[in-house]
Amino acid sequence: MARERIYLDNAATSWPKPASVVEAVHDHLTKLGACAGRSGYREANEVERLIGDARKQIAYLFGTHVQEQVIFGHNGTDMLNLALHGLLRRGDHVITTSVEHNSVLRPLSTMREMLDVDVTYVQPGEDGRVDPNAIGEAIRDNTRLVAITHVSNVTGAIQPVEEIFAIAKDRGVRMLVDAAQSAGHLDLNLGETPIDMVAFSGHKGLLGPLGTGAMILQADIAEELQSQRQGGTGTKSESDQQPTELPSKFESGNPNVTGILGLRAGVEYIREQTVTALNRHCMHNTARLLEGLKTMPTVRILGPENLEHRTSVVSIIVESFDPHELATALDSAFGVQCRAGLHCAPLMHQHLGTIGIGGTLRFSLGIFNTAEQIDRTLEAMQAILR
Repeated sequence: MARERIYLDNAATSWPKPASVVEAVHDHLTKLGACAGRSGYREANEVERLIGDARKQIAYLFGTHVQEQVIFGHNGTDMLNLALHGLLRRGDHVITTSVEHNSVLRPLSTMREMLDVDVTYVQPGEDGRVDPNAIGEAIRDNTRLVAITHVSNVTGAIQPVEEIFAIAKDRGVRMLVDAAQSAGHLDLNLGETPIDMVAFSGHKGLLGPLGTGAMILQADIAEELQSQRQGGTGTKSESDQQPTELPSKFESGNPNVTGILGLRAGVEYIREQTVTALNRHCMHNTARLLEGLKTMPTVRILGPENLEHRTSVVSIIVESFDPHELATALDSAFGVQCRAGLHCAPLMHQHLGTIGIGGTLRFSLGIFNTAEQIDRTLEAMQAILR
């Protein structure tokens, strides 16, 4: 009998997917098979309807009702690049943090070199959370943007984005939130907190397929944001100028219809179950994991101790163990699958002092993990440490 796979790498991509997501992908490939917005026959019209409903489901999940402001892209990185390259101009000042993923750090590094964009990196506190006042103190006259992740993909620390947005808005500064690790895990109500741009992957907490991403824009920033890809949109084909209407302005070329319809099913599943209930389940198991790890004297847990300040991403350092070797041992001997390394967040690992030891071992729980799987993971850790 095959050994059970204990999948604890949901921060990389969620697995398994709900049956409805698999069905939606299968139905497009085997029944509909049409592009979006390119034809007028029955199946093409149905695809267009479903794409529109996917925008609506995402808008509703984030507490807004303007589906045209939901932009689809290849992945979360694609959306973050659109936000950064589309908004920033030569000589602008940007505030970001050491918590960020390379999907923010690398575009900003490129823009520092090419456009003389000035970047300030705010450090988090000991628990991995950024002080909103530190963001406010970093704002200058030429600050155009605050770019910050909602949740660290290393420590699981939740950043106080609502408080940071209030400070940025009061100072007339735009704000971009990387919600790759929070979408589907935490409620972020853009009706109450109208953050300018929120970008996220579709394949992580939103339970969709790989190769999907989206960004929600506020209406007043859409004109300011420059498109980064121009081409066919299925609209205004008589003109060689890129359309200015949303979402066509930012969606050139055929979208990943198969992926988006799978994402639609994932978001629908989350809305039916509710983010609150799914997060409660994840955090119950996260608390179980943390309590078990705390009993192991050679294990150091990174990130907030307060469960209200973290998600189900848990990074650890184990004395006398290389994180990569530990991950290999967990997988090969016990079927526990997690991730070791720097997690594409080098500044965070510099801050934690883990660069020189190869990073951390990261467990990231999903909605389909069980208490029994967590117990078996803890038993595996104890067996290896013995």
